[in-house]
Amino acid sequence: MTQTKTSPKLHHETTVIKSAIISRLIVLTLILLWRTLLSPYDTSAPINPNCLSNNSSQPNVDLQQQQHVLLPSLGSAIESSIVWDSVYFVRIAQCGYEYEQTYAFFPLLPLCISLLSRTVLAPLVPVIGQRAVLGLSGFVINNIAFVIVAVYLYRLSVIILKDHDAALRASILFCFNPASIFYSSIYSETLYALFSVGGLYHLISGKDVIAVLWFALSGFSRSNGIINAGYFCFQTMHQAYDAVFLRKRAFLALQVVVGGALRCICIFVPFVAFQAYGYNNICLGHLPNNMSPWCKARVPLLYNYIQSHYWGVGFLRYFQVKQLPNFLLASPILSLALCSIVHYAKLKPEIFFSLGFCAPPEHKDSAAVFFSFAENSSNSRENCNLKARKQVTQDGTSLLPEEYKLSAKQGYLSAAVLPCILHLGFMAATAFFVMHVQVATRFLSFSPPLYWFASYIMKSPGTGKRWGYIVWAYSAAYFLLGSLLFSNFYPFT
Repeated sequence: MTQTKTSPKLHHETTVIKSAIISRLIVLTLILLWRTLLSPYDTSAPINPNCLSNNSSQPNVDLQQQQHVLLPSLGSAIESSIVWDSVYFVRIAQCGYEYEQTYAFFPLLPLCISLLSRTVLAPLVPVIGQRAVLGLSGFVINNIAFVIVAVYLYRLSVIILKDHDAALRASILFCFNPASIFYSSIYSETLYALFSVGGLYHLISGKDVIAVLWFALSGFSRSNGIINAGYFCFQTMHQAYDAVFLRKRAFLALQVVVGGALRCICIFVPFVAFQAYGYNNICLGHLPNNMSPWCKARVPLLYNYIQSHYWGVGFLRYFQVKQLPNFLLASPILSLALCSIVHYAKLKPEIFFSLGFCAPPEHKDSAAVFFSFAENSSNSRENCNLKARKQVTQDGTSLLPEEYKLSAKQGYLSAAVLPCILHLGFMAATAFFVMHVQVATRFLSFSPPLYWFASYIMKSPGTGKRWGYIVWAYSAAYFLLGSLLFSNFYPFT
């Protein structure tokens, strides 16, 4: 009996792993194909000047070794694939933070690249050269991490959607998502997605401590990782309401608020620490006249200054006629995000507009950790089991806990989806109004509600098949277009 219950999940997980591996192999094959058939727009990727710091001697060693590597053509091919922001990540892993603008790139990925290149892949340095090993390390880290992200997304989807098939469809859609090229390149999207989706999975499973750690690591990978603190804000809000209005325990509410604040602070720590690190390196020890303008601010935020000064990021600053092509490039992902939010709000207004406070109890079962107290995961599961035993079908037979979970599924319209919807809405608004809008494709590509909604509409009566074609056509087009343009140093997103 136990084997019958667990076999669908295990079978689907295997399918997800296979799909993730196949998708990565296809991306890497396309990169090699396009690099072979076409000439890159910018051929400066292999240029690697000496590090500015005297403490970093790797480039000097690399230049010496480059003359004697066993497979220089292979090393050159790997180096030529280090394009766009990958150049920054590899350079930081090699030389540290040399220029002010490099602090726009958070240190988790460079640290992982440096660690792997100095340990497991260190024997390859005499074969392909130091910089090629750094590049290879980035590719290995991100492609392995992508497979793990896909598994976490499936497990999270099963818990929230209570539907193995819908969870499988959503996970496979993620495996072939429109921003796939970035998940197989040396970009921070993969590690960010790993710790964001993994953190959400641990949070929904009742493992708050692990969730805090994973969300903190997401903030150590990308600046928008701090937005994941919003999940704990949502949880704290509902638990404080529960403590004050339902349990009539003001001191318990105070404990909840303090605990939630401490969790959020822990998530903010990597971001704040990195800003302090930049302030120490750039501002301290310099005369006021020689300081960068942000150093003199009351709250010196290096990241905001870099984004505004070097990349022109700011509220409505991208709303220009010449940027219309970029808005068109981002329109599919933004449209999907908007439709997913509007559809949820339209069909579940009592949940959406009340922020979940008016959600029926059966909608909250898959995310009890958000909406009610769960002193520990075992108590939470026991409460769910007790509820399940009380459920009776129309023919008078009681339902087992697992059968109840599947029979009570609300899918994409569950209250459990609401925190993720709010998170997606904030991210989409930021991408549209503040950022370079073309990055929205990869900026939003990790967000689970996009794939849950796509999975949902693909099975809608009547129009589901048509929407399925549209979703897959969009993914396939960007999948191919991205591998073609990005790998040859042409603008994509």
